Amino acid sequence: MVSGHLQRRAVLAGMAATVLVPGMARAEDYIDLDWDDLLPENETAIPSALRGLIDHDSAPMSNQQPASSGVRADWNGQIVRIPGFIVPIDYKGTGVTAFILVPYVGACVHVPPPPANQLVFVTTQTPYETEGLFEPVNVTGMFGVSSISTQLAEIGYALSADRIEPYQA
Repeated sequence: MVSGHLQRRAVLAGMAATVLVPGMARAEDYIDLDWDDLLPENETAIPSALRGLIDHDSAPMSNQQPASSGVRADWNGQIVRIPGFIVPIDYKGTGVTAFILVPYVGACVHVPPPPANQLVFVTTQTPYETEGLFEPVNVTGMFGVSSISTQLAEIGYALSADRIEPYQA
């Protein structure tokens, strides 16, 4: 009985180490997130019909970003996977090393950015050879609440990517 108890503790300790140490997560050890998961409870995403409305005669797109009603800390420090589209920020050689992950094509560049709670700032040690602006990807890594300001938008979350791969449902 005692050895079974110690064996379970060792297994649990090993599982905790896998989750807490970036780069050690196995493919099956992540939480799948959708963009709605990043919104505060009882809040809905921006309606699709409004995503294409652009006031070209007014201030820059970043000035047209709707206010965020808050972020959720439920997945702070967790390994997550979230799909989205790449808006490159920084490169190393021909690979992107920092980008904004956005929920729909055109966000932050061709249409005003969504609220900060619908944007994720992604960094990666291994440059990702992107196919181009707005490539659909799945990003897996350590997730958390953040407050980042770029020329394109205010961003509410950050993700340290262990894996970036072309989007597959």
